[in-house]
Amino acid sequence: MTLFSLIVALLLEQLRPLPAARFVQAPLKAIARFLEDRFNDGESRHGAVAWWVAVLAACFGSALVYFILWHITPLLGVLFNILILYLTMGFRDVSHFFTDIQLALRMGEIPRARQLLGYCRGRRHDESSSSEVARLAIEEALVASHRNVLGVAFWFIVLPGPSGAVLYRLARFFDEEWGRRGQLDPDFGAFGEFASRAFGVLDWLPVRLTAAAFSIVGDFEDGVYCWRAQANQWKDKASGILLASGGGALGVRLGMPIHESGEVVERPEMGVGDEADADFMQSTIGLIWRTLVLVMLLLALMGIAGWVGN
Repeated sequence: MTLFSLIVALLLEQLRPLPAARFVQAPLKAIARFLEDRFNDGESRHGAVAWWVAVLAACFGSALVYFILWHITPLLGVLFNILILYLTMGFRDVSHFFTDIQLALRMGEIPRARQLLGYCRGRRHDESSSSEVARLAIEEALVASHRNVLGVAFWFIVLPGPSGAVLYRLARFFDEEWGRRGQLDPDFGAFGEFASRAFGVLDWLPVRLTAAAFSIVGDFEDGVYCWRAQANQWKDKASGILLASGGGALGVRLGMPIHESGEVVERPEMGVGDEADADFMQSTIGLIWRTLVLVMLLLALMGIAGWVGN
């Protein structure tokens, strides 16, 4: 039923994308503000308490509801799993920007592509070339495919019911809401340090499995080489692993200096091969879907092995 729940949730997310800002981000931000008001005194240990209160309550609550529904009838348990996956996955939020940027580049509408990229990344890219726009869009897609789908799927498989998906989604949210805010706002103090460390621990294995999957379904030799040789050069190690392995698997050069908000931002080179363009954006879509198919096949094989073993 794990495989079935994932497939149905992915199809729903593609066919009827959820307005995440309204139904997911807004409630989570309200919870984060509530916890900040009661726990934040600038110290890391209080951030840890707030993190555990929110995450344990949500994970335990979702698991409890799942087991109650499953006890009533397994169908209700499966439907609850699908609902939680639908709420915790969110690749469509990025993929629709990705598709529109690709179309704009193919039609030669560079200003339109720059504008869409700016909406997606929250920064201005008025001086970016078409190759630069494609490169940044590919980077966003590779990272988002992991954090919005594959990372969620990993923890959904590992923990009972939908609690794993809830755990990963909340950990990622608190890292973005508290961890990164603490790095940018000195007045926020060390409250978000634990959230950053916790997400790093939870994402350590999934991000490496995703990188391995990128390499397997793409150019294996270049994917593994770039992962080993380049990933440590990126500021965020997890993102560096995804970009290096993804760029190598695709045969495209990522990273490198970019024009952003009127400045030139220096970045190391990730991947290997040719300059990014709309064709490589199409190849990126193929890489991500092949990775998802690989995950589904492995789940199916695990299910068959368990059935035969019984």
